[in-house]
Order: sequence, then C-alpha cells, then structure tokens
Amino acid sequence: MRELDSTSFPSGFTIAGLGPIVATAIHDGHAVRPELLSIMKINEADRLREEDPFTGLWTDVGDVRVIVERSRFEVDVNRPREKAVYLASGDAWGLDVWATRPSSAELSVSLAHYDAFYSSMNALFVRLEREFGAFVVLDLHTYNHMRLGRDGPADDPRGNPEVNVGTGNTDRERWASLIERFMGELAGFDFGGRHLDVRENVKFTGGHFSRWIHSRFPRTSCVLAIEFKKFFMDEWTGTPDRAMLSLIREALKTTIPGLREELSAAGRRGGRG
Repeated sequence: MRELDSTSFPSGFTIAGLGPIVATAIHDGHAVRPELLSIMKINEADRLREEDPFTGLWTDVGDVRVIVERSRFEVDVNRPREKAVYLASGDAWGLDVWATRPSSAELSVSLAHYDAFYSSMNALFVRLEREFGAFVVLDLHTYNHMRLGRDGPADDPRGNPEVNVGTGNTDRERWASLIERFMGELAGFDFGGRHLDVRENVKFTGGHFSRWIHSRFPRTSCVLAIEFKKFFMDEWTGTPDRAMLSLIREALKTTIPGLREELSAAGRRGGRG
C-alpha cells in the first residue's frame, strides 16, 4: 500500500497510509499545550475520563490511520468550530475546564489547529475520492457508562449497547448493504466465547466530523461513527483490559474484507457517481 507524505500535514495529528478504508481516532489525544495547562481547572484524571484512550491502537485496521494527538479539552475537532473550545461547563458535561479563560491569542492557536485538521482531512478525502471512487470512514470513539462512580450502578444496557454504530450522517439507503454487513460481521465475531451487543443509532448517531464528511462527499463517503462502551476498561482509573483491547481490534479487522467487497459492489452499481 502506498503511503501519504506525512511531512505535508501539520503537527498535532498523524495521518499514515493510503487506501479507501480510513480509521480515525479524533479523541484519542491527551496532550495539551503547556500555556493552556497552566490555566486549566480540570485535572488530568477528569480529562482522561472524557477522552477516548486506546482508539488510536485500533486504527491500524484501516488503510489510512488518522490519530489526533491533542486533547479534546484543548480543541475538539468533533464539534462545530464555534463550539470547538469548551468555554462553558455546559460544553463539557458540566465540568469546569478553565480557572482562567484562554486569551484571544491562545484561542486563535487552538482554532488554527482545528482549521489545519479540516484542511488536511479535505485534502485526504479529495485524493481518496479521485483515486478510489469512494471510501469508508470508521470514526472510532468510546463512551462512559459508569457516570455515578466506580462503585455505582452501570447505565442501563438497554440504552447503552457495547457498540453503537452511528449512521445518522451518511446516506443510509445508498450504503445499506455495507452498513448491515459491517454490523453483522462485528456482532458475529467470537468475542471470547460470546458476541458483542452491536446496535445502530441507539446512543449516538454521529458528530460534527461525520456530518462534515457527508456534507462534502455525500455520494462517495460512507461514515460509520463507532462508539465502544468502556466495558473494556475502568473508566475511572483509565486502566484497560489488554486482552479485550486486542479482541476489539481483531473484531474490527474481520470487517475489513467485507467493507472492500461492498465498496467494489457499490462501484459496479454506480454507487460512486
């Protein structure tokens, strides 16, 4: 597989590989610029709990890996630009992020990172559309389900699947076969003697990033916003179960041949037009 020239992309995120299957981890990052750390009120543990650690490890299932290295608490590329920095507690699940509000100059630096990310993503997807006709984005995330504390009750599993596949920001009718095959193969994987609870649009339908991709590439992109419940880790300490991390990666990996076949079939049906 050919590689992208990584020197053409700004720092703060990495893009590697070239092909029609893109795996992204846009909330994997934990880094914050020192000048912002010095004025933050939120502590590191609370930041980590709302980030998506380990999703970067899973991106190696794709032809293209996109990993954002900066914390969403510095700038969140899955929000509209005007909401990309959490200035009010209501932007951040009731958490007070700042002891001192960032200056205009500091905000400009954060938003420049946001703009660079979207400029690079646009260039990437234009190239994939040109070279492959269509592409799939696996927009990988995780979500909390123990918000009442480590020893408290877990959120009701009826509304909190182990894997939520958000398809609200893609052309569901056009990509129905691909979506249903992906979900079926993920749910069919032997996950240590059982099967994952995989459901569509129960908890999340997809965020700003997937919405933006679809708005720019409405007929050639299939975006799956995939949220793994943090059943594979202690969300209060950040400690993972390494065996489960590997099983999730293997489960995702088994879906890739099917995604390739479905992209090819969509092309034959004129799905790339």
